[in-house]
Amino acid sequence: MEHGTLPAQVPWHETDSGAFPHAARVGGRWWVLRLNGFPDHPLYTLFIDGEVRCDLEEAPATWRLSGRGARPVLGAPERTEVLRLMAGLGPYGAEAGTPCTGDWCTCAALTDEYAARLTGAPPP
Repeated sequence: MEHGTLPAQVPWHETDSGAFPHAARVGGRWWVLRLNGFPDHPLYTLFIDGEVRCDLEEAPATWRLSGRGARPVLGAPERTEVLRLMAGLGPYGAEAGTPCTGDWCTCAALTDEYAARLTGAPPP
């Protein structure tokens, strides 16, 4: 998927995860944004049903991702489903089998346990 083909509107939800902060159900498929170690890596990586689609230096403004609490929060069952789908994909490059291990990067901390930790988003 090229950046230019991304839809202007996506029904993003907050996930209350530091690794995968935003997820949306689009056409019955999970769209998930991984927050990368910026500026060492692109700001986000977009996954669709656990498969990488593209890196984003910035999200389209129409997605309205800034501002905590600006989007609805996923319920517990959906959050569990998203985190199960994204298991093992926290570090940048994990989707290609080469997770980043650079000393200069925080990728090593992006474990499944870290992703599952609640970040404190307001309840739904």
